[in-house]
Amino acid sequence: MKGLILSGGAGTRLRPITHTSAKQLVPIANKPILFYGIEDMARAGVTEIGIIIGDTGDEVRAAVGDGSDFGVDVTYIPQTEPLGLAHCVLIAEEFLGDDDFVMYLGDNMLEQGLEEFVARFEAARQASDEPELGEQSDELVAQILLAKVDDPSSFGVAAINAAGEVEKLVEKPENPPSNLALVGVYLFDSTILTAARSIEPSERGELEITDAIQWLLEKGHRVRHEVLDGWWIDTGKKDPLLECNRLVLDRIERAVNGVVDESSSVEGRVEIAADAVIENSKIRGPAIIGSGARIVDSYIGPYTSISAGCLIERSDVENSVVLEESSIIDIERLADSLIGRHVEVVKGETRPTATRLMLGDHCHVEVN
Repeated sequence: MKGLILSGGAGTRLRPITHTSAKQLVPIANKPILFYGIEDMARAGVTEIGIIIGDTGDEVRAAVGDGSDFGVDVTYIPQTEPLGLAHCVLIAEEFLGDDDFVMYLGDNMLEQGLEEFVARFEAARQASDEPELGEQSDELVAQILLAKVDDPSSFGVAAINAAGEVEKLVEKPENPPSNLALVGVYLFDSTILTAARSIEPSERGELEITDAIQWLLEKGHRVRHEVLDGWWIDTGKKDPLLECNRLVLDRIERAVNGVVDESSSVEGRVEIAADAVIENSKIRGPAIIGSGARIVDSYIGPYTSISAGCLIERSDVENSVVLEESSIIDIERLADSLIGRHVEVVKGETRPTATRLMLGDHCHVEVN
C-alpha cells in the first residue's frame, strides 16, 4: 500500500501566517502538522508516500526532504492549480500505479492512528476477494472515515442506509442527510482513478472526491465506512489550530532539559528543549518550549507552544502558539493567539500612549 498526502492548498483561512509559509508546516506542539501525517503512515507500514505540492512546494521539500528522517521514501507531485481532491488522485496516477493507497489531507489531525484503519481495509479486501462457497464476491474498492459533527452542511456528508452501508455522499449540502462528515482520510484501490476520470467539475470548478466516491457507489462498488474513535480537527483556521495544540499538549510527558534558574518554577507536564533558558519565570503545563528559546521574567501558562529561538520577556502568555524567532516583550497578558515567525510584539513607550500597529493583509487583531 502507498500513501498520498495533500499539501498544496493556499491556506487562505490562516492568513497572514500562510502568506509566507505552507499551512501544513504550521506547528502543533512545535512539530509541523504535515509531520504527524507522515509519522502516522510510517507507523501503519506505509513507506512509499507521494506528497502533492503547490506554490509552497519548495518549503515542503526543504522540511520533509527525501523522507528518510521518517523512515519513508517521498515522491513530490506538483499541482499547478488547486483543482480538487479527485484531481490530486489523477495527477498522482503514475506514482500510484495499480496499488491500493491511503489518501490523507495534510492539514488534518487525528487522535486515532492509521494502523487499525489500514489493517481493517486490507482484511476486508482480502475477504471480498475470497468469498465463501456459494456466495457472490462483493469487492471492496474504498473505505472512508466519518465523524459526527454539529454543522454537517460545512462538510462532505454521508447518508447511511438501514443496513448500515454508505448509500450516498453529498458535498456541503443545504439539507444534510446525516451528521456524519467525511474525515480527510480515505483508502482506495485503483478503481478510484476510473471514477475521478468519469466525473465533471463541481460548481466551484473542482473535481470533488465526494463525487468520485458517489460514482463508485452508483456503479455498484462497495464502499466501507467507519465512524471515528477520538477527535478530528481540520487545522485550517486559528481557533481549531489552537484547540488541536491543546489536545496534543495534553499527551506530552514532562521533560525539563533546558537551563532553569533557581528563581524559576516549572509545574506539571512541560517539555523544555535542552538549549532553552528559563530565567526568573514560571512555566505551567501542559506547555512546550523550543530550542534556543529564552523566557525571562515571564509567565507561560497552560496550552502554550513557544517555538525555537523565541524571546518572551516580562510578559504573560497562555493558550497560544508562537512560531520561530518571535519576540514578546512587556505584554501584560497574551492569550488565545497565533503569532507568526519573526514577529515582534512589544509595549510602546512613546507618549502620548496609544496602540500603534503595522499589520499586513488578512490580519485579525483584538485590542482590550
